[in-house]
Amino acid sequence: MSALELREVVKYYRSSGEVVRAVDGVSLTIDAGELVALYGPSGSGKSTLLMLAATIMAPDSGSVRFGGRELSRLSERDGADYRLTEVGIIFQSFHLDGGASALDNAALKLLGSGKAPAAAAKAAKPWLERVGLRERAKHTPGHLSMGERQRVAIARALANEPRMILADEPTGNLDSRRGREILTMLRDIGRERAIPILVVTHDPQAAAVADRAHTLRDGRLSDGVDVDLALPLESA
Repeated sequence: MSALELREVVKYYRSSGEVVRAVDGVSLTIDAGELVALYGPSGSGKSTLLMLAATIMAPDSGSVRFGGRELSRLSERDGADYRLTEVGIIFQSFHLDGGASALDNAALKLLGSGKAPAAAAKAAKPWLERVGLRERAKHTPGHLSMGERQRVAIARALANEPRMILADEPTGNLDSRRGREILTMLRDIGRERAIPILVVTHDPQAAAVADRAHTLRDGRLSDGVDVDLALPLESA
């Protein structure tokens, strides 16, 4: 079983001649089977933290490890393979192919990893059904609501049965009922498959579903949720 481990992680940016520490000495461990919710205002560094765990960027100092492996030492090619085969990433933006069906979109990562189209569709179909889109499998994104597109993106992230899930506002385009269902589903999948899950969110429901919740403000981590940051988002 693998855990995500961050130790004294620092990531800074230069802006108008100033150094901004987006992540400032963060230490956090997410164990196998555990869902951790991370709250924070815009610019707090929470999305940066998620991108560090995804190897989309590397820390300026500190350690980011998954399954005992130092992620910052991965080559660009190995990092891309890690994201394709080991991690399910749910972005705020859906990144769906407008000309492909919901099922084909859910199968995209599997196609990228070398599966034949029929095998990829067969593997993706149960995940599309699990997020409640059995009847919408043949619809293209233009014929889906914003919430349905979000669910397609979630199914795509889960279709390769990842060893870790990283989610950036996974319920941002869902109504409260569907949002809680998705959060509960992610938690249950994490427990079933014994994988760590990091959810970056504003959704106040996440704290109730998560095993732990933290707040990131000005790049620094604290335990619990700052209630001023846990505000409902508009859903579509």
